[in-house]
Amino acid sequence: MPAIMFQGTGSNVGKSMLVAGFCRYLKRQGYKVAPFKPQNMSNNAAVTPEGGEIGRAQALQALACGLEPSVHMNPVLLKPQSNVGSQVVVQGKVVGQMQARNYSQSKHSLLESVMQSYQIISDRADFVVVEGAGSASEVNLRKGDIANMGFAEAARLPVILIGDIDRGGVIASLVGTQHLLTPSDKELVKGYVINKFRGDASLFTSGLEIITNHTGWPGFGILPWFDDAVRLPAEDSEDLGRDVASAHSGTALKIAVPVLPRIANFDDLDALKSEAGVSLTMVRRGETIPLDSDLVILPGSKSTIGDLQAMTSEGWDVDIKAIVRRGGSVLGLCGGYQMLGKRIMDPEGVETEKGAVCEGLGLLDIDTVMAGEKRTVQVAGSHLESGSPMHGYEIHVGRSEGPDRARPIFTIEGKEEGATSPDGRVMGSYIHGLFNDDQFRAAFLKSLGHAASGKSYQLGVESTLDALADHFAEHMDVEGLIKVAEAGL
Repeated sequence: MPAIMFQGTGSNVGKSMLVAGFCRYLKRQGYKVAPFKPQNMSNNAAVTPEGGEIGRAQALQALACGLEPSVHMNPVLLKPQSNVGSQVVVQGKVVGQMQARNYSQSKHSLLESVMQSYQIISDRADFVVVEGAGSASEVNLRKGDIANMGFAEAARLPVILIGDIDRGGVIASLVGTQHLLTPSDKELVKGYVINKFRGDASLFTSGLEIITNHTGWPGFGILPWFDDAVRLPAEDSEDLGRDVASAHSGTALKIAVPVLPRIANFDDLDALKSEAGVSLTMVRRGETIPLDSDLVILPGSKSTIGDLQAMTSEGWDVDIKAIVRRGGSVLGLCGGYQMLGKRIMDPEGVETEKGAVCEGLGLLDIDTVMAGEKRTVQVAGSHLESGSPMHGYEIHVGRSEGPDRARPIFTIEGKEEGATSPDGRVMGSYIHGLFNDDQFRAAFLKSLGHAASGKSYQLGVESTLDALADHFAEHMDVEGLIKVAEAGL
């Protein structure tokens, strides 16, 4: 079966977008194509129909293939909770928390699960496009590797390296990677791609010759910068900086979002950013939340208590309360919802030491207990105020109860969900993906005195994937890449 693996010379070189574009191209050529990423590190996760977690990028790639996402498309997901530790998710389910050093020593034991998932995906497809993680040149991590060359060796996959010219030093990154690889790993590499080029690509002809002369690898194309990438869900929090032009002319509604250290599921914001007349500002460390904001959204968090403390240290809690006093609104999603309450209690030590109690912002009369199993499920219901349908997903630990729960936002399978303050200006919900639903988004914006554009967000994503496939086909040697996949090793 044809299969190919794209690896990068570094992190954030555009692997996810490139794979999505190739997948959509292959789908349009009649292939039954599927994506696969053995190991991912991201707090921006999606929930699959099986009720498991995978990286947001693999959910987008599944959409590019015309498939429902599956936990087997990303069998190992690491969700950073601190600078040295992550929650470990295997085939969609949490198996524990691990320090980076311990994970490095034990990751080889996960290869069996990774290969099992790869076999499942392969059995369902006639072409698999695999994405690596981080950098292929991290030879210090090669022992027990399941993300890059270790997986390519185990699955016997040809590898194409991606170099990012936008960050500079692309010749050195590709030649340096070739120099560091072992002879057996070099044999896995069948060529390279230059990504994120700006300007006249013909000016880099000599650069391609230098890379090929030093490595012996053929080039499969120079992919120009794809401006419309901002219209697709991002996986890496670094990409939050790519949407600086999200303000539209004739702005009527100002939304501010504090960028928390462990921000999660920030693609909740994408559909709002696409709305004409909406200005969405990402507020970063050292900045204040604009006091003229009409709405503050507190996003999801992988470390609710830690991010709440970070919010307080930045003084954002003062800003938010001032905005509410001035007549603005606040919406908390998942971890942001928990932060809005009076107290967060951690009796089992889920995020902190056992028995810890943290004071919340006190804008909602609720308390949250961080206990019980992690809830990961797709949901559908209706918005109580407007009656519009709602679709989304839950991905959280903890439960929230209190008087403001008597004013819920949604009803889901006959159960009430969410909480609202007595004046209606502070709201909280555990549901992610709310604004992707065009009818709910329109109803929500109307409640803030703003008319929605009426455009379909999902159709916009689909058309952007088609444009990405066209972009890929125009500039890449697609037939050459398919031949590499068909030839194998």
